[in-house]
Amino acid sequence: MNPTSPMVALNQVRYQWPNGKQPVLSIDDFSIDASERVFLQGPSGSGKTTLLSLIAAVLTPQSGSIHVDGCELNSLRGGQRDQFRVDHIGLVFQQFNLLPFLSVKDNIQLPCRFSKARLAKVTDSGKSLNEETERLLVAMQLSPEKINEVSVSNLSVGQQQRVAVARALIGRPPLIIADEPTSALDSDTREAFIKLLFDEADAAQCAVLFVSHDASLASVFDRKLNLREINSAQIS
Repeated sequence: MNPTSPMVALNQVRYQWPNGKQPVLSIDDFSIDASERVFLQGPSGSGKTTLLSLIAAVLTPQSGSIHVDGCELNSLRGGQRDQFRVDHIGLVFQQFNLLPFLSVKDNIQLPCRFSKARLAKVTDSGKSLNEETERLLVAMQLSPEKINEVSVSNLSVGQQQRVAVARALIGRPPLIIADEPTSALDSDTREAFIKLLFDEADAAQCAVLFVSHDASLASVFDRKLNLREINSAQIS
């Protein structure tokens, strides 16, 4: 990607659910710079998750263009969209979406099993996949010796959250998308979590799009945005 180009760029994007009576999203222009941290908020049902799904190439807009890391998502078909997502985007979900039948280590390494690009970034750094996994666990203030081989179902909510972030960060994807990842945490733990996320995002020089209802977190981001500021669709 050209370093002067935005990491994410939406232009004249319209999205309407099948059988919907009106668009959920109508966004003329929205962009995120490389390495920028953007805090996005909006009430339930305002289209935040739909927007994230469009940027993550899960959904396709009825009109307009979406570019992520220099690629026009509309040009991708079928499995190309899935491959682009795993190569370029680290996702942190509200429910974490960890696989309970896998160990902590295997959950974290999962993106590199599907993405040669992310695996190459690990090995090009001079580390093995296991070494990078342990480094991320330590960065997330978790002990590799204690939890590496443990099933994620045996972890606390806070531990699962940090494992989910380590999985999103491994292989240094250029964009991290986090959808309400702190909703189950108390205020002190939320602040510590944000610091950990930012420290690793800085090291990877990746952009962060962070969605939350908790406006108290917004001050530490480069930019705070309410979805209503960019979405002209009238949602009842």
